[in-house]
Amino acid sequence: MKREIRFFTEGVDYLIREKGKIRLWVEGAVEKEGYVPGELNFIICTDKYLQKINRKYLNNRLLTDVIAFNFSEREHEVCGEIYISLERVRENAKKYKQTIKMELKRVMIHGVLHLMGYNDHNENEIGIMREKEAYYLAGYS
Repeated sequence: MKREIRFFTEGVDYLIREKGKIRLWVEGAVEKEGYVPGELNFIICTDKYLQKINRKYLNNRLLTDVIAFNFSEREHEVCGEIYISLERVRENAKKYKQTIKMELKRVMIHGVLHLMGYNDHNENEIGIMREKEAYYLAGYS
């Protein structure tokens, strides 16, 4: 099984720093959850690009900060693509008085958690998701 985490941009000019550190952090989170890291692609993009994906594949017209597509072929493997709107990340960073760098990591781990089966469709699920995000963000050093 190939184990690789890659970073791409689509329509935005953004340089992700500390790629090696982020890879180790994501792999650690995946392993702590009892999963095996596989191929993961993080695509940082515009609102418009992500909205187009949202409409085409999920039949949803709303703006969102992250969409994760699971491509795992084996049980307990994390493999997929995570699309992240840089515009939403920037806006949320301001709203929550957070740095863009930390908000981006929150959204990255949020997408990874989705690939491991965590959802945020109701208050209980949202609470669990927020706890997991906070736990893994606290472990990023």
